[in-house]
Amino acid sequence: MKLSEILREDFEVRGDIDVEFNNVQYNSNEVGKGTVFVAIAGHTIDGHNFIYEALQKGAVAVVYEKARYKPLNNEDITWIGVNESRDALAWIANRFYGSPSNSLHLIGITGTNGKTTTSYLIREILKNDGKKTGVIGTIKYLIDEDEIIAKHTTPESLQFQHFLYEMVQKGIKYAISEVSSHALSLKRVDYANFEVAVFTNLSRDHLDFHKDMEDYFQAKRRLFTELLRDDGISVINIDDDYGKRLAEELSRNKLLYSIGDKSADIYVEDYKLMFNGTEIKVCINGESHFIKTPLLGIPNIYNVLSAISVALYLNVPLNTIKSALLNVKAPEGRFENIDEGQDFLVFVDYAHTPDAIERLLKSVIKLREGIGHVGRIITIFGCGGNRDKGKRPQMGKIASELSDYVILTSDNPRWEEPRQIIREIEEGISKDNFIVVPDRSNALSIGISMCEKGDILIVAGKGHEDYQEIEGKRFPFSDREILRKILRELKK
Repeated sequence: MKLSEILREDFEVRGDIDVEFNNVQYNSNEVGKGTVFVAIAGHTIDGHNFIYEALQKGAVAVVYEKARYKPLNNEDITWIGVNESRDALAWIANRFYGSPSNSLHLIGITGTNGKTTTSYLIREILKNDGKKTGVIGTIKYLIDEDEIIAKHTTPESLQFQHFLYEMVQKGIKYAISEVSSHALSLKRVDYANFEVAVFTNLSRDHLDFHKDMEDYFQAKRRLFTELLRDDGISVINIDDDYGKRLAEELSRNKLLYSIGDKSADIYVEDYKLMFNGTEIKVCINGESHFIKTPLLGIPNIYNVLSAISVALYLNVPLNTIKSALLNVKAPEGRFENIDEGQDFLVFVDYAHTPDAIERLLKSVIKLREGIGHVGRIITIFGCGGNRDKGKRPQMGKIASELSDYVILTSDNPRWEEPRQIIREIEEGISKDNFIVVPDRSNALSIGISMCEKGDILIVAGKGHEDYQEIEGKRFPFSDREILRKILRELKK
């Protein structure tokens, strides 16, 4: 490919624009002969400091930010000055891979909670309709049935466009992507052509990255106002305050869903929560339909509604949707039932925000009430280090008030001292119904030992994660595996 094919009018170019290149990289470690190197100024590392290394490895062109770098006097290299490297990388990546999203039905899902489950539900519905799909998200990236371990909810633009390209090469027509607020702020999905944008909800999270909730909302809003194609559709949960605001601000195609709000296009007339699934009476286009699913809890009703909305827009028959939802399995670590034959219930969930843990525990309470259950709710959780500290006391307060007993433990402390994180969680607790067990493995053992017949143990925060991050290192650790091991030992 010639360099001229990826340039833009506002790029300031010095050198040969007809030079051939075969690769684009922003990591100097990946540079080889014939590479275009894009220098990105990150939070901790500035790619401009690695330009010389990239040139030594064979880069034929360098993209740099004009405000940060003065190009070397090297006539053998093409220098491309830009205002913002991340924007330039997104543009170049899209051009380099041939604008793959133009050949796809690209579905973007954003929100604080529910993105992963919604993406999996949409995938299962489309698969049930005979469609090949690709998924980019928190747990893993899927290209049809091929799995790739996910490092970020939404990868950097170069990898994002590469995954879309791979999907197109394999004949996939439907791509489903979780779109995080970080990705939207850092332009990881810019210049992709989204046909569907889904808004699940918005609650406190990532305020270590965003300056406030308004900044967080505006990042999410970009998917609907800047990245959605002109004839695309916005699918929005209007039970959420920010969702309702978004729906009011958007003037073009919208599909609104709700539990109980009859002004929505799709709304729930009634539902029944059980420990083996959920029954939902849904009104679609003025007609009532019964949906059954093994998924549990109110949050999953919202996930089902968003998935139904997307599928109907994509012209999937309702019977096909019902069949898929009847047989679907929850993603790993999303209200996952850990059953080894014990006489009490154990659930693992990824809930790691105040809103998520509140929704989770309220769902468990409703489940308990619905079947006349009298067992206790015991909750084990912690908070991640080097993240929004303001949510810690909020989560402590919610867990204490909605649980019969709480075990405070470590999550991913990262570079913080675990006991200090726990002390900040304790600040929100006024009831005397908790203990502190910093070692998470020990906390899980104690939690199970406390359970009596009919109790419900909730382990929140890490969900699908199979590691614990401590002082810059990731150590193998899976709540799900450790719980199963402990429960099996009980049976011996």
